Amino acid sequence: MKIGFDAKRAFNNKTGLGNYSRFVIDALQKYCAHNQWVAYTNTKNDTLFQHHNTVFPSTAFHSYWRSVGIVSDLKRDEIQLFHGLSNELPLGLRKANIRSVVTIHDLIFLRYPDLYPAIDRFFYYHKFKFACQNADVVVAVSEQTKRDIITFFGTDPQKIKVVYQDCDPAFRSRVGAEEVLKIKQKYNLNKPYILSVGTIEERKNQLRLVQAFYEANLPDTMLVLVGGITKYQQHIERYIGQKNIQNKVKIFNDVPFTDLPALYQGAGLFAYLSIFEGFGIPIVEALHSQLPVLAATGSCLEEAGGGGVIYVNPLDINEIANQIQLIWNNIDLQKKLTTNGQRHVQQLASPKIAQDLMAIYESLS
Repeated sequence: MKIGFDAKRAFNNKTGLGNYSRFVIDALQKYCAHNQWVAYTNTKNDTLFQHHNTVFPSTAFHSYWRSVGIVSDLKRDEIQLFHGLSNELPLGLRKANIRSVVTIHDLIFLRYPDLYPAIDRFFYYHKFKFACQNADVVVAVSEQTKRDIITFFGTDPQKIKVVYQDCDPAFRSRVGAEEVLKIKQKYNLNKPYILSVGTIEERKNQLRLVQAFYEANLPDTMLVLVGGITKYQQHIERYIGQKNIQNKVKIFNDVPFTDLPALYQGAGLFAYLSIFEGFGIPIVEALHSQLPVLAATGSCLEEAGGGGVIYVNPLDINEIANQIQLIWNNIDLQKKLTTNGQRHVQQLASPKIAQDLMAIYESLS
């Protein structure tokens, strides 16, 4: 079978959707090599992702090409099936007799509309709904996302298949002790620390994490927040200043990806208290890093973490503080969570994900 991918995110996005796109293409190339894979993108960026069958448009109108013009290239290349890896599909696939699959990652913009500009919500809604209506199969990255697709778009449940994802391979290998020490020194982390990774934004709920960390009152312990900055960070910094805990809570906004595995593996606990997610890849990264994890109830994080995680109400600061204390001070519990986490992530391994996706493709051939 000859299969094409929308690979814009694979080439041009270092996080989220880019990680997913690269993961899927890499897994299928490695474990389903008997097929032909063609990655389509509208801008060339070989620094993030390399693929020898990449196709670039001749037109300068990149948005038009992704929405309409790409179909001509798919027909020219005799693509039999097209997989939109990031929530959208081009127009005209059915008319061109090309089967289609789309991955929907989350519908957070509909659940929490106040977090998104009105113009973004308008375009997201119409793109996502069109993709769900016109795809032959919709891949949801979690059962939570599947439920949301059914609720908001009325999509036939039989049309939706849940396929999880693993994280970048960098987190599946142990980093040497010298490298971990080097990274700790780079960020001046001279005490045991709790780590949280994710964009510093209201939905990720880092302010309550900082408040709970303060209430937990762990001696000689730091909390490290890693993620892109938004205005929400000002609220966190204000609280840190009010409580005079600048030496205990550190925020790093521009951490290179290459530093992340060592930062994870140098931590003693990972906390991810996002109020809502489509899946929760940082949890998977933490489990691969053999960390005990504290995460939030209320969305799909139980799917990402399985039995390797303790789950708390993300709005209850006292409960969060109590669970931080419990895990931090209980070595046996830490070991149990780590063991369960290692067992859980085996279900997310690349060979299984490639097999699940390939079964979907073959059902459409």
